[in-house]
Amino acid sequence: MGGKEEKVVSGLGSNMQFPHTRLNHFRLRPSKKLSRGKHVNPSSRKKKSRDPSPTEMSVEPWPSPQDQAAAEDSHSEPTPPSQDQEEHPDKLCLDSFWSEVETIQLGSGDSDLDCTRRDSKHSEEGEQEEQWLADAGLSTLISEDSEDVDKAVLLTTLTRTQAEAVQRRLETYTVSRRRKNKPPPRDVRDIFNSPIAQTLLPESHHSEDLVQTSMASVAKSPLSEHQRGAPKEEFFITEVAYCEQAVIFLKQAALPQNNYQRRKEDGTLPRVICLKCRLGVTRIQDLSHTDMKKVRQLALIDMTALCDILGLEVKRHKSGKRKMPESTLFGVPLATLLENDQKIKPSTSTPLFLQALLSFLEKKGVDSEGILRVPGSQSRIKLLQQNLETNFYSGQVRWDEVSANDAAALLKKFIRDLPAPLLTAEYLNTFSAVRDITELKQKLHMLNLLILLLPEPNRNTLKSLLEFLSKVVSREKRNRMNLWAVATIMAPNLFLHKAVPSKLTEGAEKGQAEKAADVMRLLIRYQDLLWTIPNFLVNQVRRLNENSNRRYQFYDRRFKNLLRKIHTDSREKQEKNNSVMHRTVKIQNGDHVSDTLEFQLTINSRASDLLFQFHCQYLRSPDNGKGKIRRNGSVVCSDWALYEVGGNIGEHCLDPDTHLLDLYNSNPGGEWVIKMKPIAGRGL
Repeated sequence: MGGKEEKVVSGLGSNMQFPHTRLNHFRLRPSKKLSRGKHVNPSSRKKKSRDPSPTEMSVEPWPSPQDQAAAEDSHSEPTPPSQDQEEHPDKLCLDSFWSEVETIQLGSGDSDLDCTRRDSKHSEEGEQEEQWLADAGLSTLISEDSEDVDKAVLLTTLTRTQAEAVQRRLETYTVSRRRKNKPPPRDVRDIFNSPIAQTLLPESHHSEDLVQTSMASVAKSPLSEHQRGAPKEEFFITEVAYCEQAVIFLKQAALPQNNYQRRKEDGTLPRVICLKCRLGVTRIQDLSHTDMKKVRQLALIDMTALCDILGLEVKRHKSGKRKMPESTLFGVPLATLLENDQKIKPSTSTPLFLQALLSFLEKKGVDSEGILRVPGSQSRIKLLQQNLETNFYSGQVRWDEVSANDAAALLKKFIRDLPAPLLTAEYLNTFSAVRDITELKQKLHMLNLLILLLPEPNRNTLKSLLEFLSKVVSREKRNRMNLWAVATIMAPNLFLHKAVPSKLTEGAEKGQAEKAADVMRLLIRYQDLLWTIPNFLVNQVRRLNENSNRRYQFYDRRFKNLLRKIHTDSREKQEKNNSVMHRTVKIQNGDHVSDTLEFQLTINSRASDLLFQFHCQYLRSPDNGKGKIRRNGSVVCSDWALYEVGGNIGEHCLDPDTHLLDLYNSNPGGEWVIKMKPIAGRGL
């Protein structure tokens, strides 16, 4: 695509580090109702030295009954940490983790938990694959009525490794049908060996050469930096499918010269540098709903292929039917809650109650010592919940009388009481399986794909929650809650749910507690990176749209010659497009095009340059005098954006750093429109 630019995802600042933890060093708090393992004396083991960390703040142990009684007084003064608390922050974090688990289990009730989990079961043999093909937009592959052209349109967008993952699901589906004495609609060999499919599927050597070329600039960094010690930064590539990157990484790791002794994890998180291509970064809210549906389908295929390569066997669960509570806020499905709220505020993308609760906590709670960890008063929490259920929508709730700890406890209860997990029943176990992946980049790859797969209400709610948690961590000098502390407290609330069985608290699997908290801190630290759409998925959506637009060409008997001609024509067009120097841009006000703007293109022209010209000519004109420009040239009024509409994309809000000539060559049939961003999309 041309030159690369660097986008740094810093999260919490590069000077922050996080403590290393080991579960077998710590004593879990005993409980009569929940057995957590044998007592281990920390002093019986030899202490290992580790580097001091500026973010390794002490965390007080989970409050005793006396502490809970003291919590009734919201004006109590903070107590300075003892020497023992300073020396054992990891143990205290894990004590908080298991206390949170106990709270969840006691709040659920064992009978209700067992009944719900019996209703939540794995799909029968073959149903998993059939549902997977439907979710991936590939149900036509097993449909009796589908034609080769339908399969060709889908298969052309896949890489070799992605296509192999699809083929494995088809083979499993075919075998399951035969076991049930039901003949499959079509043999998998007929699908992948048809003349059209063979013409369109990428050649293995060509696919590998493409991946090798794209990975060349970063191929040495993961291995050589491990040899020298802990990496200070990681490079994040989005031009190449994540599953193809995993294939290359495994091949590199198998080479004799790369048989290195893996460094011991010290709990620190490196800075991640995202290599930005000339088409800029695409965020989740930048694409239309139609294109986002295709992104989800392609993300599911790439995630499945990545799981196959990494050896992760993940079974999706079906949520059992639950009786809906007579409530307006707690225990209501997110989609229902959001649908009701949009009748009041059409532009909202997250529940109004959650917005109000997080807004209150940001004002009053982020500086409160032990926020999220210190429990509130159970009696006050119960009364507050009843008050909110009755008076929230009428606006009669007096937030100034609410304790920050009570509100934080209510936030966790809101998440726990959702009838389905916030991370969804289908993908909760896959989120949990991320903890078993070794390499950080592959963990981020998997999380990025999983975020894309979440339904929009769940994804927006999760983002709002993570943004708040990040603000809590940023004030750790005041609230004494570092990243590990926040992650260990919140992990059980997201990864344990009554609708989905979990091995997190069963027997020897208790050792996975730290890994669950590790996944949680990755979500908090790298959330800005995880809420982007990788460039390879955007390119696959473009190819899928192009193939759908010229479906008639797939019927031509001389298909190979036609494809060769199309490829030649597109290459000639690209050479001609480099000489195009002017572009007409539409200016849309509301639903109507109010004016046009002529823009001169150069090889270095960016979307920000076009927007700058628009602001100078229109927003700062003598007629209206609106809009201001800072001394550095950036525009203060940022509610306007440049969109790419039509051609091989539905609608795409462009990154200000997008190189416009490259965009024109990538989508010569698309129009450029300047218009206001949607209200819900501002500030995301």
